[in-house]
Order: sequence, then structure tokens, then C-alpha cells
Amino acid sequence: MTKPLMAKATAVWLVDNTTLTFKQIADFCGMHELEVQGIADGDVATGVKGFDPVASSQLDPKEIEKGEKDLSYKLKLKFNAASVGEEKRRGPRYTPLSKRQDRPAAILWLVKFHPELADAQVARLVGTTKPTIASIRERTHWNIANIAPIDPVALGLCRQSELDSEVQKAAKRKAAEGGLMTDDERRKLVSTEQSLGMSDEPRMPSSIAGLEGFKLGGGHEREEDEHKSPRDFSNADSFFNLPDADDEDEDEDDDA
Repeated sequence: MTKPLMAKATAVWLVDNTTLTFKQIADFCGMHELEVQGIADGDVATGVKGFDPVASSQLDPKEIEKGEKDLSYKLKLKFNAASVGEEKRRGPRYTPLSKRQDRPAAILWLVKFHPELADAQVARLVGTTKPTIASIRERTHWNIANIAPIDPVALGLCRQSELDSEVQKAAKRKAAEGGLMTDDERRKLVSTEQSLGMSDEPRMPSSIAGLEGFKLGGGHEREEDEHKSPRDFSNADSFFNLPDADDEDEDEDDDA
């Protein structure tokens, strides 16, 4: 399906001016449902001005009415010759000047949370070069001490659907190689929708596995001590060398 022109700005307008669901807006704009939810929460597309698809003859107002009445209805885009071929991108991804300083943070996030991604995949998502990725992987980047990992989707460097696609490719490649995956790796190698649908089963950390029945030594001795009769402290005065009360009275009389 062909996307509307200025898809993200169109999604901003639809979120602000209609009651369409996130799923309907995501399908119409070619985005991920969570990305549209991020727009509604103010985490994604901050500062992006909404673009009216009705005024630009990309969407019929009747389509919006049908979508608001039927939540399962998919909006249909008007044919626009200018939008044909927009999906096809040739050459490296262009990153705006205002976002180029955010690329190291996005690379660090991908390297940390998706180490299975190849350098070529990271380069496609963020629009960077392999030497830059290698310097961040090896922590030899000149500014590595001041770089904090940030989700590239939140930074606006790529779409959630593009990230999920690259993660799925990495999952297929690892499965073809026959490598065993842990539960954490399996969660990372699925799409966002599948990961959110997984049940969160409690697991014991591997570092303390096998210590379920461990008890400190002397446990039986402490139990026996608890059952013993308490000690008799009725003659507590014997522990202190206190003068008799009569001697104190005699001293006071002498002073008088």
C-alpha cells in the first residue's frame, strides 16, 4: 500500500483531529502501531507539525467517518502520482543535520540491546558507517564516556517496523546457523508485538541456580537453643558490686 506524503506529519494530524485507532492510523501511514502510540504520548515526532491529508487531497473525509464508525475499517488513500515510488530508497539513508549528533546514542542502543544485528543492518537503520559502529562496539569512540544508549525509534532515526524487520532477519540468520538462544535472546529476536504478548515467567538468575535448599551451618543448633529453658537472672545484683543501702544512709547521717 502506498503511503501518504509526509506520513509522520499526517499521523500527527490524524492523532490530534480524529478518533481513529492507533492501528488504523498506523496502517494508513505505513508506521508501527507503537510508533503512533508514541506520537499520542508525546514521545515520538516531538515538534512535528501535523499535515492535513484532507486538505492535500490525499484522504476523503468520508473515509475518516467510516473509520471512526467501524474500528476494523482500513482507510484508503487517494491516488497521487507524486507518492508513487516513495517506498523505494536508493543509496544510504539520509539523516537530517539536526539528528546526526544522536546517531552514536542510537548505535550504542542497538549494539547493547540487539548485539545480533550485523554492522550492515545497523548502518541501514541509523544511516552511519561501519568504522563508527566498530568504534562504539569496541568502546574506542572519542566520546564514548558521554554517550547514553537511546532507542533510535524514539530519536526518529528509523521506524519501529524497520527495526522489527531487521531483528527478524537476524533471528532467521541465527536459526539457520543452528545457534542455541537463551530466553532473553529469544525475546530480543522477535517483533515488538510478539514480545509484548509473551507471558512474563519468573526465572531464577543463573548465578544462584542450585542454591534453593542451601542453609547456613548451625541451623539445628539454633533451633535447639530456642527450645532450651531461659536462663535465670533473678539474682542480677550479684553481677554488680554495689554498696549496701545501709552504708549510704550512714554516710549521709555523718555529713549532716
